[in-house]
Amino acid sequence: MRRADTADLAGSTALGALAAFVLLALTVTGRGGAPLFGDTDLLHWSLAHRPPVAVAAARAVTYTGTGFVPYLLATAAGVVMGRTARRGVLAAAACVACLAVGQTVRYAVMTLAARPRPARTDWVTHASGWSFPSGHTTTAALTAGLLALAILVRAPRGRAGLVAVVLTWGVSVGLTRVYLGVHWFSDVLGGWLLALCWLSLCAYAAARLAPRTFAEATEPVRSPAS
Repeated sequence: MRRADTADLAGSTALGALAAFVLLALTVTGRGGAPLFGDTDLLHWSLAHRPPVAVAAARAVTYTGTGFVPYLLATAAGVVMGRTARRGVLAAAACVACLAVGQTVRYAVMTLAARPRPARTDWVTHASGWSFPSGHTTTAALTAGLLALAILVRAPRGRAGLVAVVLTWGVSVGLTRVYLGVHWFSDVLGGWLLALCWLSLCAYAAARLAPRTFAEATEPVRSPAS
C-alpha cells in the first residue's frame, strides 16, 4: 500500500473512532456515569458464571494488560519493524512513546469523566481509579495493534494467524475486566475506541510527517514466490 493510501486510511479510521468515542463519552457523562444499555445484563451474566478455574484464567489474562508486559511487547514490536539495529531502536522508541502517550490521554479522559465503577462487592480482582474508559483495555488494545502492525509488515507467511492471536489477546483483556466485575462493558468499548483512534492517529503522523523513514521501516517483507 502506498504511503498516501496508508495515511488516508489511518486518518479516516482515526476520525471515525474519535467520533464514536466522543459520542460514547458524552452519553456516559450525560447519564451521570450510570450503566448504559447492556452494561447491567453483561455484569449480571458474569456474576452468575464464575467457576474458580475461569476466574483464575481471567485474572491471568487481565494482568497482562498492565505493568511491564505491554511495554515489553511494544518494544518487541518496534524491534521487529526495523530492518537494521538502528531502525529497530527508533521504531521501538516510537512504539513505546505511542503506548505511553496513549495511556496518558486515557488517564486524562478518565479523570474528566469520573465514572464510578460497578459495586465493589462484585469485584474479584484489584482495581483503582475511575471506570471510563478502561485502562487495561486501552493498554492491551494499543499493544495488540502495534504487534499486529509489526507482523503485517515483517512476516512474509502466516500473518493472518499471528495477527488473529494478538488481536484475540487484546480483546480478551478487555472482556476480562467485565467478567471480573471491575468495569462496565461501555468502559471496555470506550477503551477499544480510544486505542483505535490513537493508534490510527500515530500511523497517520508516521506516514505524513516522516514518509521516507516510515516507508523504509515498514515496507513489507515479501516471500520469494511473490
